[in-house]
Amino acid sequence: MKFKVQNFNVTLAGMNGSLMIVAVIALFVPAMFFNTHSITEKDTDVLSLIVAGLLIASYMAWLIFSMITHKKHLEDVTEAGKEEMAHEHAPKWSRNRSILYLLLATVMVAFVSEWLVGTLETLTERFGFSELFVGAFLVAIIGNAAEHSAAIMLAMKNKIGAAVEIAVGSSLQIALFVAPVLIFASYFMGDTMDIVFTTIEIVAIGVAVFIAKSITQDGSTNWYEGLLLLTVYLILGVSFYLV
Repeated sequence: MKFKVQNFNVTLAGMNGSLMIVAVIALFVPAMFFNTHSITEKDTDVLSLIVAGLLIASYMAWLIFSMITHKKHLEDVTEAGKEEMAHEHAPKWSRNRSILYLLLATVMVAFVSEWLVGTLETLTERFGFSELFVGAFLVAIIGNAAEHSAAIMLAMKNKIGAAVEIAVGSSLQIALFVAPVLIFASYFMGDTMDIVFTTIEIVAIGVAVFIAKSITQDGSTNWYEGLLLLTVYLILGVSFYLV
């Protein structure tokens, strides 16, 4: 409401949208083959591992593309803006201190995540929520509270480019890196987690990617487009709750 129109890097947004579509394809194809053909559990595990490996490789290639080979091409600020940002965001901590705090924060997040899971199990039993609703709706809000608050604060400062990157980047990290790593971790633990999602889960992810891709493809946004995103999220939330 504070800014009529906010602009961000349309090229970067387009690439992020393409990566989200790749993630949807990676979930859609195994599920379709699993439900339409006689694939054994062993073949499903092999397919899940192969797809997970390809997703991790795609994510690593994206990091190289965006941070090394095409870094200058994707920059969305002028030279004056760069100087202003460099002055405003001058490092206050040394590299070693920053790494130390990052490691400490990671350990603390691991403990908090464990407490969160335990609390949600109690909440699910007490109020009769389904695991699908808790995992797809409540955890999505609570688990990403830090990213949400950071994105909102940056958007309020008219730094919508960084806000969009935080919002979309968090989803891409989970879809292209975290989830595939969990599949490999489960394999080495002796019980491979497959990548076959249910129909309603794939539909929800596909719808979310479709609306996000549609809204970000022009490189600008406004309050009404934000309202559309929230509307879709509430529709999905109600649907998961009633399942």
